[in-house]
Amino acid sequence: MVTSAQRTRATNDGAGLRVAIIASRYHEAIIDRMLRGAIEAFAARGGADADIIEFPAPGAFELPVLAGEATRCGAFDAVVVLGCVLKGETRHDEVIADAVASALASLSAASGVPVGLGLLTVDTVAQAEARAGGDSGNKGQEAMDAALDAALAIRAIRAAGKDRP
Repeated sequence: MVTSAQRTRATNDGAGLRVAIIASRYHEAIIDRMLRGAIEAFAARGGADADIIEFPAPGAFELPVLAGEATRCGAFDAVVVLGCVLKGETRHDEVIADAVASALASLSAASGVPVGLGLLTVDTVAQAEARAGGDSGNKGQEAMDAALDAALAIRAIRAAGKDRP
């Protein structure tokens, strides 16, 4: 039986974790706000400047391949991707968003390295602004927090596994 003490959350301390941020160059003003939110979240959790590295992506579609390289290189405990897909006149936005989200989920599960999903899929620039530090929070911050939480949980799981005979 799992006790409530065993269910308590792993420490929020991000000190010592190394994180890659892969950020799309499309919709630069929105992405910059999300990037600031992600970096601030990392610092608030004790992460050091030297332990976070930013890499640009040409667009949202390239986020999975770059995140894949970051998970495979062995240098990072977590990866955070930041992008914004704005609805257009066709279904292009849906195709891109679905493909990127699916690829990132598969990548995270297969690699064992958490990938924080900071991919906005919005109808308008106003909606993007609201989710990039506006009235609806900052999805960059949320993606960083989720990636750190998952990285810490993975550490705890691995440590628990080592305690077994």
